Amino acid sequence: QVQLVESGGGSVQAGGALRLSCVASGRTVRDYSTGWFRQAPGKEREFVATVSSSGTMTYYGDSTKGRFTISRDNAKNMGYLQMNNLKPEDTAVYYCAAGYGWPAYRRETYNYWGQGTQVTVSS
Repeated sequence: QVQLVESGGGSVQAGGALRLSCVASGRTVRDYSTGWFRQAPGKEREFVATVSSSGTMTYYGDSTKGRFTISRDNAKNMGYLQMNNLKPEDTAVYYCAAGYGWPAYRRETYNYWGQGTQVTVSS
């Protein structure tokens, strides 16, 4: 089993930045792709970004491409999402996830999910 815990969420004004972190415990996640999804009230959970198990390949959703950067540190069992130039429409609960497969932009790819961290962007 893998447990994932997100942190780093908060409130920020439009144009600001936040860095989300995700720590994994239990089994190592170095063999898994890891990703970030988000869910706004009344909306479906949306793919944000994913990084391959080696950390060498990344893939982004259209709404975050060019503003967000995903990374990971396998030695520390950590994943990160750097979010720049935030917009009010980025407001959501952000979830990290781990699963096998690449490219891992489908929810069905992921076996393990964190509890989420709230990001609120005001205009």
